[in-house]
Amino acid sequence: MSIQQVKASPAFKAQARRAILAIAFFLVTYLVLLLMAVGLTIICILGGFALIVIHPSLLTLVLGVGLASVGVFILIFLVKFIFKSHKVDRSHLQEIRREDEPALFQLIDEIVTKVGTRFPKKVYLATNVNASVFYDSNFWSMFLPIRKNLMIGMGLVNTVTKDEFKAILAHEFGHFSQRTMKVGSYVYNVNQVIHNMLYDNESYDNLAQRWANVSWYFYLFVSLALAINRGIQWVLRKLYDLVNKSHMGLSREMEFHADEIAASITGYEPLKTSLLRLDMANTAYSQVLSFYDGKMPDNAISSNLYEEQAFVLDFLAQQSNIPTAHGLPQVTTEDQSRFNKSKLVIVDQWASHPSTEDRVARLEQTGFTSEDIDHSPANHLFTDPAKIQKTLTSWIFDGVVYEGEVHPLPLASFREEYADSYRRDTFPKKYNGYYDNKNFTPFKIDELTADGGEHTFEQLYSDQKVDLVYTAMALRNDLATLDQIGHGFIDVKTFDYDGHKYSARQSWDLIPKLQDQVDDIMDEIELNDMDIYRFFLAREQHLQVPPKLEQLYRDFFAFEASFDPRYEAYSDLATSLQFVQVVTPINQIKQNIEDIKPLEVTLKERIHEFLNDAGNRVILTEEERDRFDTYTAKEWRYFDGENYDNEALEVLYTAMNQYSAFLSREYFLRKQEILRYQLELVTPVQEEMS
Repeated sequence: MSIQQVKASPAFKAQARRAILAIAFFLVTYLVLLLMAVGLTIICILGGFALIVIHPSLLTLVLGVGLASVGVFILIFLVKFIFKSHKVDRSHLQEIRREDEPALFQLIDEIVTKVGTRFPKKVYLATNVNASVFYDSNFWSMFLPIRKNLMIGMGLVNTVTKDEFKAILAHEFGHFSQRTMKVGSYVYNVNQVIHNMLYDNESYDNLAQRWANVSWYFYLFVSLALAINRGIQWVLRKLYDLVNKSHMGLSREMEFHADEIAASITGYEPLKTSLLRLDMANTAYSQVLSFYDGKMPDNAISSNLYEEQAFVLDFLAQQSNIPTAHGLPQVTTEDQSRFNKSKLVIVDQWASHPSTEDRVARLEQTGFTSEDIDHSPANHLFTDPAKIQKTLTSWIFDGVVYEGEVHPLPLASFREEYADSYRRDTFPKKYNGYYDNKNFTPFKIDELTADGGEHTFEQLYSDQKVDLVYTAMALRNDLATLDQIGHGFIDVKTFDYDGHKYSARQSWDLIPKLQDQVDDIMDEIELNDMDIYRFFLAREQHLQVPPKLEQLYRDFFAFEASFDPRYEAYSDLATSLQFVQVVTPINQIKQNIEDIKPLEVTLKERIHEFLNDAGNRVILTEEERDRFDTYTAKEWRYFDGENYDNEALEVLYTAMNQYSAFLSREYFLRKQEILRYQLELVTPVQEEMS
């Protein structure tokens, strides 16, 4: 395998040509605008000077300077990007050096030599699940060579093997390995230039405002300059779409190209396996952080977040029946696409990265393989990985404010508490994911009798039945997307569905066919749900236990029927409060405050119903109940005629969000109660929940 075997694909070359043409078109347009601005500036300055010379006076001096400022402000607007730099925030990064980590730097030496690029200027460690090459950029970075920095996330290192890590770094350096990749840098910087003129105008607007405040005459001339700038921005917006679209298309091809470079060095397998595991690694990292968010009232922190990430990663693999090898989950493309049944394919012109599935498919097509793959943990590249992990963990928690003295949670306690919370907040694994994204289909309970043994538990929750649920979900999502295409909300000329190409207009022909499919599948799901109820009803009768199933279903159907009106008490008020987030005239604020009062009355009534519901499954802490009591105890004033009362608004929003969260929690608990009881009817619950 050799990097010399990697050639730019026809698609890459085509996107590069489009990007170059977009840049050229921008440059021509920009030069025309700049020349016009220079000409206007000269005319304005000469006109102002002539006005002063012809009729010298204080008034003509002010008018002359004001006229000259019109051209100057337009010219500044067009060239200010030259002085703008984009610096990467490094406050969250820890620099490491060769003498600290010789094995890691030796690996980087090997990669940059094979890739044919320069060693990074600096190497940094971060806390997250990522790796990237970055640099501070400005206008001149398009023309001057700039050494890149390497950022390595320990959350990534913690979840890959040595060769997977090597492949990831080879991909990052692959972006800078060939001259053709320089086109991407040009397109990126042109995007930054246009973005600066369109959106990064705070300091420019402040300068214009200060100048306008000097004199009423200056205000008129500044207003004229800004009006001309708005015309320039209209042109730039059109260019921005063109350049940005070409940038995104090229970026996708650059990802494929860098993948191929990495595959030429390590074989395609290490990059493939790491890509497929990346989502799960991110999820494990995020769930550890979320766990400790919930432990803030206890002042509990982690001493090594990465040990816990590794545990969660393995735990999630077990829950999803994903095999492990070399201490890591071996995620497959089938695992990733199991629940994605969509047949609709739209090329997203604004996506900067191809999908994982597309990247894996292209990697496999490279044919680059390796018989000697190092499956040892990437952590072994570090001299003392545990020390680094603990240091980065402390960085994360140092930024959190706790009310009391913090204490580290032992790893064994984390494992036990995380597993308990996972089982508490998920549905039993035995159901094969059937209920994860669907509820019980409402049916007429009185018309159903116990099943005489026509079905088994495994049949009712088979992969085929689960596929029905996710196929229906995919069809409904596809219908919504096709409706947006038909109405022009999604701007595409063509799309693929089930392997066939359609024009945007043909979406209206496809929608009725898909709706018929959804209806047929929903009928199948309803029949299966009724068979499920009959099956467990028969089990209940067979075991001769006190009847409970029927009432659980009746209670759930009744709660579900009342859910939307209850939730609307929150959603209607949240919608009506949006004016608080934007600048609103005082008279309108007063009227809006009056308008929300009836909605607040409804919300308070719903909160009282929730608190007094004897069948409520949600257990409130004393602090949570106090928040509700504080809000419902009186009528709050949110505006004093001049300013918002932020404390009162905080009370309102806290009560609203807490009500919404608890209502959703109640829905989940009622559903979970039925599922757990059903398992008790077929096997001891403690076995099924393990």
